[in-house]
Amino acid sequence: MIRGKAWNYGDDVNTDFILPGIYLELTDPEEMGRHAMEGIDPGFVGKVQPGDVVVGGRNFGLGSSREHAPIALKHSGVSAVIAEGFARIFYRNATNLGLPALECPNVSKEIKTGDTVEVDLVEGTIIVNGTKTLSFVPVPEFMMRILAAGGLREHIKKNKAGW
Repeated sequence: MIRGKAWNYGDDVNTDFILPGIYLELTDPEEMGRHAMEGIDPGFVGKVQPGDVVVGGRNFGLGSSREHAPIALKHSGVSAVIAEGFARIFYRNATNLGLPALECPNVSKEIKTGDTVEVDLVEGTIIVNGTKTLSFVPVPEFMMRILAAGGLREHIKKNKAGW
């Protein structure tokens, strides 16, 4: 279960909004996290708390295929990104890095910045402010194992001994 505050940024949040290109030379994930969402909300890292979720509309993560964007979000404290739709490369990068990327119809209209959300990845539900329930396709078991391990690389390392 993921519990936290929602940060809604609407449609077409690109990778330069998530982590501006001036930070592409960074290699330390914690340092990347200190600049998350700087291109759209310069004060984000001072407000976000562990467990919080980023909400988007259509085309979340469009732009470059760099992994920096989901790394920055994950290391800023964001526990999941919920959007109406993702750029496919962002979606795959997020999963590979252990950051849940969840598609939920109309989520950007139903969840506002500041709302409290509880996200159940297995059941496919989001409870908003303790009253409203939204549904998304539950995360499949194989993807839950990847997320639980912290990403694809860690999942492979963990399971390599059993091969």
